[in-house]
Amino acid sequence: MRTRHLSRLLTIAILLISAAPLYAQRQQQNVAKLKADARNAVGIIGGDKAKTQTYCQIMDLSRQAVREKDRKKAKALSQEIVQLGKQLPEFIVLSNIVERVDPNSPDGRDIVLIIQSLNQSCPD
Repeated sequence: MRTRHLSRLLTIAILLISAAPLYAQRQQQNVAKLKADARNAVGIIGGDKAKTQTYCQIMDLSRQAVREKDRKKAKALSQEIVQLGKQLPEFIVLSNIVERVDPNSPDGRDIVLIIQSLNQSCPD
């Protein structure tokens, strides 16, 4: 009985060790896809004046919402952001990408830099 238990543990350990490189490769592919998706969304927004303007409005409202001390006003700003986001599906894509990466990791920082490049299009 004990031998069978040890045999199962050994089998599980071998499977985990052999699967680790596959998991790491899949993670790299996922990060590469996220980066490509971020570049694509940024390109679409940056290439369309109306979309760029909507993006800049969202970013401005986001900054206002963060600074707002009045909860009702902050909530109203958040609702306005949601409405603008519905007009800009690429913003939703970027938001989903940001939620999926660690901004402190090297890949996360790369993705954040890709997205932040849009901010150069916005007036200060």
